[in-house]
Amino acid sequence: MRRTRRDVMRFGLAGGAALALARAGLAAQGVKAPTRAAKPLKILVLGGTRLTGPPFVEQARARGHEVTLFNRGKSDPQIFPDVEQLRGDRDPKVGEGLKSLEGDRRWDAVLDTSTQVPRVLRASVDLLGPRVGYYLFVSSLNALADLSRPGADESAPVATLADPDVEDLGPNFENYGGMKALCEANLEQRMPGRSSSVRPGLIVGPRDGSDRFTYWPVRVARGGEVLAPGTPADPVQFVDARDLAAFYLEMVEERIPGLFNAVGPEDRTGIGALLEACKRVSKSDATFTWVTPEFLAQHEVRPWTDLPAWIPSESPDEARSTVICTKAIAAGLSFRPVDETIADTLAWWSSLPEERRAKPKTGLSPEREQAVLAAWRARAPK
Repeated sequence: MRRTRRDVMRFGLAGGAALALARAGLAAQGVKAPTRAAKPLKILVLGGTRLTGPPFVEQARARGHEVTLFNRGKSDPQIFPDVEQLRGDRDPKVGEGLKSLEGDRRWDAVLDTSTQVPRVLRASVDLLGPRVGYYLFVSSLNALADLSRPGADESAPVATLADPDVEDLGPNFENYGGMKALCEANLEQRMPGRSSSVRPGLIVGPRDGSDRFTYWPVRVARGGEVLAPGTPADPVQFVDARDLAAFYLEMVEERIPGLFNAVGPEDRTGIGALLEACKRVSKSDATFTWVTPEFLAQHEVRPWTDLPAWIPSESPDEARSTVICTKAIAAGLSFRPVDETIADTLAWWSSLPEERRAKPKTGLSPEREQAVLAAWRARAPK
């Protein structure tokens, strides 16, 4: 059984050394920790119905917390029929805006999963700040200014905006990182010591509607010759949405302030290990043909989109897959085995309607993959 910092705190242990010893000791002894929190909280979730929101709500309720959702009611509005749901828009200029959050009502904590625009973040914080104890904002690793810097941690410079009032992400999402970074700064200015910003990387697992990670388990499970990008050692980083949700809950329960990069696995891993894990879990007959980045570029096969989760090692963006997350790990972020994530992702994918599975949102189509592999085999010998 995996143990986290929360398991330790339930048993009343304190201090860094005690925490480390307790983690190891409890895991070795198989001690079952209580499932309910010692102090139930009232938690407001802004968003909460997409990727990390549902597992957060599920885990928070299992711990005995009272959860309220605030959203537009457009993304799976029936997912939690017995949870209080307030309707509105994060943008106070749209429709009823934040009206349903006005008044004297108080919450112990807010989880903000859906903000991109700094003005919108400021509106939420200004309204809720006086009536909540703690505010957790879900940011992004894109808030980092220079992804060509290997091993970036929370001290790395952040992206900036030429116009701090811009609200358009831009045609290539070039403003996204700067907007997230400005949200982080605005939150810290308004709620110092009572807030945190968590920067996830690639979030994966069941409910991932982007198919950015799902492509690989599904493709490898289909078997046959698989186009594999670059080299097996090219680094990849990702985090299971359920592990991320558990970390959010840890932060909320302990009211841990600060800035945290949040992506895994804990130890550096390559795309080769990921593909081998997909093969192991699916028990397929897949074989991997490793194609150079130069050849892929010549054939307009794009990293990260056509071949998800992967960025060439020689690319300036390699650091995107070498971000340091030791601070979050020390605060309680832990990672389930990748085999579990792959198995659960495949099971979830199999549960989707056939018409959805027939049109993946990311990755190479079988026809295009075979065409590139044929061209690779036919290339002139050097």
